[in-house]
Amino acid sequence: MQEEIDLILEISKEGMGQSIDHLKNELSKIRAGKASTAMLDGIKVEYYGTPTGLGQVANVSTADAKTLIIQPWEKSMLAPIERAIFEANLGLTPMNDGEMVRINIPPLTEERRRDLAKSAKKLGEDAKIGLRSTRHKGMDGIKKAVKDGYPEDAGKKREIEIQEMTNGYSKRVEEMLVAKEKDIMKV
Repeated sequence: MQEEIDLILEISKEGMGQSIDHLKNELSKIRAGKASTAMLDGIKVEYYGTPTGLGQVANVSTADAKTLIIQPWEKSMLAPIERAIFEANLGLTPMNDGEMVRINIPPLTEERRRDLAKSAKKLGEDAKIGLRSTRHKGMDGIKKAVKDGYPEDAGKKREIEIQEMTNGYSKRVEEMLVAKEKDIMKV
């Protein structure tokens, strides 16, 4: 019975960690006015009829704080890469010079910064929903174990542990959001 409870706690911790990792990944895609290769992470390029990640058909790097460089492994991929960036609707304009694709990152307007901050907050809320869902599953598992004979006072202690874990992860989400919002709003 104790192993089952330990497993519930471990699964809860793992689930909450995944919510944080997912949030970190999604926040890295929100541009804050400076070039980052993570901005292009979700882009799929048509490669011989198969949608393929941009990083698998080209080398993506930053030339400076305002410029991304995409160097395809094959020159024939220049046009499909350009098309994929346009279709991704990121507000970026790729420039093909016959050798590579350059993307100049335009400065953000105040309105666009507010929209990006709003998007970041929504991602944070989604992460918190994930944390609460994981907490709920953990609590249900403990309650079931108590019904099946696990000591009630020990079950209450474990529920408190899960709640404290949830509070800790929620605090991390808030810290990540504050840092990202500060980054976005910085001119």
